[in-house]
Amino acid sequence: MARIVTIFNQKGGVGKTTTVINLAAALGKLGKNVLIVDIDPQGNATSGLGIDKKDLNLSIYHSLVSGVALAEIVQKTSAENVDLIPSNVDLAGAEIEMIEMENRELALRKNLDNIAMDYDFVFIDCPPSLGLLSINGLSASHSVLIPIQCEYYALEGVSQLIDTIMLVKRGLNPELEVEGVVLSMFDGRTNLSIQVVEEVKKHFRGKVYTSIIPRNVRLAEAPSYGLSVIDYDSKSKGAEAYGDLAEEFLYLLEGGF
Repeated sequence: MARIVTIFNQKGGVGKTTTVINLAAALGKLGKNVLIVDIDPQGNATSGLGIDKKDLNLSIYHSLVSGVALAEIVQKTSAENVDLIPSNVDLAGAEIEMIEMENRELALRKNLDNIAMDYDFVFIDCPPSLGLLSINGLSASHSVLIPIQCEYYALEGVSQLIDTIMLVKRGLNPELEVEGVVLSMFDGRTNLSIQVVEEVKKHFRGKVYTSIIPRNVRLAEAPSYGLSVIDYDSKSKGAEAYGDLAEEFLYLLEGGF
């Protein structure tokens, strides 16, 4: 059975989808089978892995709203050992359509049960909001991985984020825990980035990965080619950082200290 991890931060622009794609691709290179579930109506994880959002016959929308089996929706991606449940703008209306559904917060969990056994990891890419789609992601997961950018407002909204995680843990998913915090967009030339790292480490004691993701041009370019940075430029600093993160992620899961 896969370990199911939601990658979530209600702030936009923190490197959430970048982390989903590239951590999955790095784990795939290490021989792990990974499924990405894109539940963001923007569909950036979908297009970032080379799948045309406009040309989808089936997407996560059809699973959440109509109960279509995820096995009928899953697609291969450009990344080795990485599959995808795609998303597109159809999903934007799903929260309204799901209002009348019984156990609407658990729709994703119910559908994932039938496919998760085929993978080592399932990564859920949430929208940057605290709505029903994100709650579905959190309710379906064993843990949450939180990307935080090394910028001035890094910790803004984090207390609200933790409150939401605790609310889901109490009411819907008692297994839920914080997997870890990934620091992204780090620029070692600025005092601000260094200060943010220290502040985040104080706030999330023992939960911050030592592998930090730098600002990197190749990392920013890769999605426009439908590739992870691992496949776009394996020698880039971005690819190396996500490779390090994947190894640390596995090491900590296996009980390393």
